[in-house]
Amino acid sequence: MLIRDRLDVLFADDAFVGLYPCDGRPGLSPGQLALVSVLQFAENLSDRAAADAVRTRIDWKYALGLELEDPGFDHSVLCEFRARLAEQDGAADRLLQVMLDRLVEAGLLKAGGRQRTDATHVLAAVRTLSRLELVGETLRAALEELTEAAPAWLTPLIEPEWAKRYGRRVEIGKLPGGKAAVTARAEEFGRDGQKILTTAWASNAPPHLRLLPQVEILRQVWVHHYYWDMDGALRWRDGHALPPASLRFDSPMTPVAAGPGGGLRAGAAAFAADARDLTGVREEQALDGGDLGLAHLLTSVTAIVGAVLDVPLRRHPRAG
Repeated sequence: MLIRDRLDVLFADDAFVGLYPCDGRPGLSPGQLALVSVLQFAENLSDRAAADAVRTRIDWKYALGLELEDPGFDHSVLCEFRARLAEQDGAADRLLQVMLDRLVEAGLLKAGGRQRTDATHVLAAVRTLSRLELVGETLRAALEELTEAAPAWLTPLIEPEWAKRYGRRVEIGKLPGGKAAVTARAEEFGRDGQKILTTAWASNAPPHLRLLPQVEILRQVWVHHYYWDMDGALRWRDGHALPPASLRFDSPMTPVAAGPGGGLRAGAAAFAADARDLTGVREEQALDGGDLGLAHLLTSVTAIVGAVLDVPLRRHPRAG
């Protein structure tokens, strides 16, 4: 309500000229639809509930500058408006910038600072594996993928013991025999996996097999956890000889959980940096109405992997 008192209109229709064609009959005010979308998000309403609020709530009518008798609009209009914003590159960011500029102009917000928080953001629930379970599960995942992608190529490579070894999820408790038994089991997995890798990288192997995601993960995991000794035998690495934790996989499903582009290890906590209010972070251009007793406003959040120490973060495009 304070925004309406100070500004009258928050979003002018001129800011949305590029979203609509020049011809055809006039539609609903895009500035009003933009404000409805903001109020809808603030109150966590569905499209239908937001359209009902426009028709029935006096506070919404006041904020939108509507007459009390205004019948509102059909709820499907909100979905169409969001689609227009999504279709045009950067339209949503420009909408945010317009709102920030208008609020600063009215004296409701001012430039704030930047704050770091160690609040964790869980990317995926991935079963924690021991190193031994990791190599076994990685090979099992690769075998399952190859079974679907190239069954005729894989069949001659399968050994009789593999059905028992990799036919079900690899779960290994404490092995009798201590460290020597662990090393022996690991090198058994290593020889089986190396057989797959050697054959897949042979000159007569179908090239597409090397591009399969789980086969590539198998290759990387084997590089991380095995080495060749002076006699040409594949050996299990000691724990102190492993690559940094930020480069290793916690599970063969890690890249799947991280999503397109990778970069974040599933199961590792990501730090949310730059943001809001009591819980969080503010970007360099985040705006703060502290002098007026108003809430802080979040404009962007940056996430970095938990294994990474404090580093300079790239400035958000909206912060400039």
